[in-house]
Amino acid sequence: MDATGIHIPLADAREIYRLEDVDRAMEENGGAHNEALTAFYERMRHLGGTRFVVKPSRAEMLDPLYDSCPNFGEVIDDIKRAMALAVSGNEPLSFTPVLLLGEPGIGKTHFARQLAEAMCTGYQFVSMSSLTAGWVLSGASSQWQHAKPGKVAQTLVGGEVANPVMVLDEVDKAGGDSRYDPLGALYELLEHDTARRFRDEYVDIEMDASHILWVSTANDARNIPEPLLNRMNVFEVPRPDADESFQIACRLYREAVLSHDWGFPPEPPATVMDKLAALPPRSQRRALMTAFGNAKLAGRDTLQAEDLDSRRDSPRRKIGF
Repeated sequence: MDATGIHIPLADAREIYRLEDVDRAMEENGGAHNEALTAFYERMRHLGGTRFVVKPSRAEMLDPLYDSCPNFGEVIDDIKRAMALAVSGNEPLSFTPVLLLGEPGIGKTHFARQLAEAMCTGYQFVSMSSLTAGWVLSGASSQWQHAKPGKVAQTLVGGEVANPVMVLDEVDKAGGDSRYDPLGALYELLEHDTARRFRDEYVDIEMDASHILWVSTANDARNIPEPLLNRMNVFEVPRPDADESFQIACRLYREAVLSHDWGFPPEPPATVMDKLAALPPRSQRRALMTAFGNAKLAGRDTLQAEDLDSRRDSPRRKIGF
């Protein structure tokens, strides 16, 4: 094996919260807090307040993303610059929170997951379209019934690393009661200095959330408050061009064939990939799975262009009485 192709991430440690603060919170609350909060404090004590921070060993760790996510080249370039500085200073990777702006189905969420895998930092996903209140991120007061820690505290306490990639999907669709702004916690969390002293309302203990790597996605920036946009590097991600779309289609085919023992050849037929490449990346995956199924129904271990059609002629039974 070529040793130059091996990229082993390094690790250091950071104190994310102080055990003295946990002990003090338990003493001050005495028996006033609920059993769930007591259990969470006990878990914090058991796990300790120190977490790993993953440090990149080479900026080239991200190079495979140029092939797997070809329409994200500008974003990769920017993060590679930050990674080169981290490698030079033997520091954890840090970059300005990223907003991936573009039409649905072009692979924004897939890219964020691939980025986390390439950096070996871990990955957390928050669907902002289903977020109705800010406490989902920052917790709700333990005085409330059914209150619990927010996603940030859960991730920092329960995870092994202090610098996971936290993906906020569809931030432009966050909604709910205006009294509890679902984006409100981000004003603090996206600023490095204030994130160092983040306080989840449920846990009520100061935590260092400044190492979290934030990646957000959106279809329309007009629904995002300007102060939040100013805290992020905004990248308008284009739909893949013809060559890039063909490249993505071939990658999806190879990944599926390698992941299953279906008997299809390792390399895809060009005619099928040409037709598949006309679809957005999200639709490509669904169409490809349809094609594999249609080919097997036809008794074949190779794909044909017509296999991509989900409405192929086949015997059908009428529904009725």
